This record gives sequence, C-alpha cells and structure tokens, in this order.
Amino acid sequence: MIETVLIVFAALSVIAFFLYASDKRKAKKKRWRIPERILLGVGFIGGAVGALLAMNLFRHKTKHWYFWAVNLVGLLWQAALLVFLYVKGF
Repeated sequence: MIETVLIVFAALSVIAFFLYASDKRKAKKKRWRIPERILLGVGFIGGAVGALLAMNLFRHKTKHWYFWAVNLVGLLWQAALLVFLYVKGF
C-alpha cells in the first residue's frame, strides 16, 4: 500500500514539475498560461515535492504567498499520510 502511494506521489510530483516548467516557459514567451488552480491542485493532491522543486529551480510563482502555503500544506499532509501508513504497517 505504501509503495503505491509513493508511486502516485512521485508521478504527481513529476507532472507538477513539468507543469511549472511549462508555465514558466509560456510566461517568458507571453503565451497562454496554465491556470493557477491546476498548478496549485496538482501540488496539493500529491505533487508538492515536484511543485516546490520547480518553484525554486525556475523561480516561478515564488512571490505568491498562496503557492508556498498550498504546496507546504500539501507536503505536510502527504508526509503525514506516508508516516501513518508506515506506522500502521500498510
């Protein structure tokens, strides 16, 4: 069970990373952007690690406090779920 959750979180983190990278590239070219709710949603539901890495690496959305807040809360609940599953032996 914990392995499945780790795989899902890893996949969502990769997706979040590439979404942030793509949005940064589109912002530089003044093209259509990925909606903020998509970026925030993917980070919160399981891709917080990838979202936070991309935010720092690409310096994208780092001035928006709510991106930090949502991704950090997402990271906290994702880590808590993994700890819970580990402790319960799933």
